[in-house]
Amino acid sequence: MTVQLMIALVLGTLAIVEDLRSRRIPNWIPLAALIAGLVWNVAAHGWRGGVSSLLGAVAGFAVFLVFYILGGMGGGDIKLMGGFGAVIGIHHVLAAAFAAAICGALIALAVLGARALRRWRRAGDSTGTTPAESESIPYAPAIAAGVWLSLIA
Repeated sequence: MTVQLMIALVLGTLAIVEDLRSRRIPNWIPLAALIAGLVWNVAAHGWRGGVSSLLGAVAGFAVFLVFYILGGMGGGDIKLMGGFGAVIGIHHVLAAAFAAAICGALIALAVLGARALRRWRRAGDSTGTTPAESESIPYAPAIAAGVWLSLIA
């Protein structure tokens, strides 16, 4: 296992736990990914690795920025992708973003299906009370999975 993959696994797992628990990604996680990715890439590949890491951070941030602007994604998600962009470098950002989009779509389908099943089961409940469901779907699991898939592919 490479240092790059270890960074992605540890920080991705932390982001997933926080996003599922609180629907937020603390700023220290993308910042840690940015710093760790930059340090690792410079150590492994010299100044070219540093440039790739910085360009990866910018591209990772920019690739999901349009979804944030349109209101479909939170700010923590785009910062997380930017941080991971520094870890994986410019050459893997688009593959990771594409894999994250596919994983996100699969997760969204699963969540929506589970919500529909719960509503269907509650339709026969005569109490008339329904717990409030969160409208958001955490995206850190999809981002982390996309990054992990881009690193092992």
